[in-house]
Amino acid sequence: MDSDAFRARTRQHFLIWGAIAALAVCARRVFNVPPLIMLPGDMSIFRLVGIIAGVMAISHAFSLATLWRIKHQKKPITEAVMVSRLYGVVAFVAAGLVLASGFGKLEAFGTFFSLFGGMLLGFSLQAPITGLAGWVLVSLKRPFRPGDRVQFPNLGLTGDIKDIGIMYTVLDQVGGTIGSEEAVGRNILMPNAMLFAQVAINYTARQEAGFMLDEVIVRITFDSNWEKAEEILLSAATDFTKDIIAITGMKPYIRSDMYDYGVNMRLRYQTPAKDRAEMSYKLSKRIFEDIQRTPTVDLAIPFVYSARAGARDLNERPPLPPTAQNGGDPEAKLIQQIPLDKIKATHKTAETDVLDQLAQSIAAQGLLQPIVLIRTPGEHTYEIAAGHLRFDACKRLGWKTIPAVVRGVVAEGRLSKEAAYP
Repeated sequence: MDSDAFRARTRQHFLIWGAIAALAVCARRVFNVPPLIMLPGDMSIFRLVGIIAGVMAISHAFSLATLWRIKHQKKPITEAVMVSRLYGVVAFVAAGLVLASGFGKLEAFGTFFSLFGGMLLGFSLQAPITGLAGWVLVSLKRPFRPGDRVQFPNLGLTGDIKDIGIMYTVLDQVGGTIGSEEAVGRNILMPNAMLFAQVAINYTARQEAGFMLDEVIVRITFDSNWEKAEEILLSAATDFTKDIIAITGMKPYIRSDMYDYGVNMRLRYQTPAKDRAEMSYKLSKRIFEDIQRTPTVDLAIPFVYSARAGARDLNERPPLPPTAQNGGDPEAKLIQQIPLDKIKATHKTAETDVLDQLAQSIAAQGLLQPIVLIRTPGEHTYEIAAGHLRFDACKRLGWKTIPAVVRGVVAEGRLSKEAAYP
């Protein structure tokens, strides 16, 4: 809501209720108008109207004061709206009590509440009262406000706060139907009673500058030009986040770590919390295009080494040798089916995600290249000379045997001269 519109509406209501209260007081005390109607509670109609109007005018005066304070503190206008609603509820309750007093029913109301209030609160009104208490708590402490992006980890739910009502908080769900952090337009009603037991993570605690740290990971080969790769990443991030840098003063930076097939370049930058997916897309596209135009930087790919090497191999390498079943290549006849339990696995197992990728490829296409084994002297066992990952992947698939080429024997801790590595 616009602050000027909210201020104008609140001021208008304050003037209307204040005028009604002033007329009621003036009619009785200044103009000496006789009380036309006396209520059972020994209260004239002028006095009743004047008190109720005064209560409503005071609530709007408090709203104007709160608006001024929140604006002075440079907080979002939605906080003033939340507190003003709380004032309105209190004023409504106070007006109801005044009305009951005017009709002489205040004592009866107190008796009824003392007799049945505890039972009603303990049973039928337990959830509503808890929800009301949750609304009061959120309105006073304001851990989140309309417009904020909030995550509730215990519920597995992320959403943009659309409204905070007395009983329900309305969220526009983020994700859920798609695999990224974007609002999907599906409203979720969350009972305020649940707020007492939930952890809330506010992505946009500072609503006027709702930025968060994000990263794009680019994997480059070991022989890539590191400085050029950093230049590509930082240039793209600086171009797309220059407005954010001007506001926050936080520039993009890079952190890196090694992995089996290259270097993980982690580009970290400030991004609008609600536009995180779009910003990541723009950066990834720009970086991809710049790397394609830079021959000294190459993308690392598991099992192939690099994007350019993979493309070059597909175009230049000779066709695979025929298998032993279709005859042809004499070396294909050396391929044997070796039981996996006869192979000593002395190597360190690779990361789970890497093995999963390779296992899926082998399950779909078969083992395109046999592993290479070395015989152990005096034993019917083998050691792996080449193909450790392929061995682990086939083992994970539950294979009993694996295609292998046996070359040489292990002698005195070293491979014999017969051993060869592909």
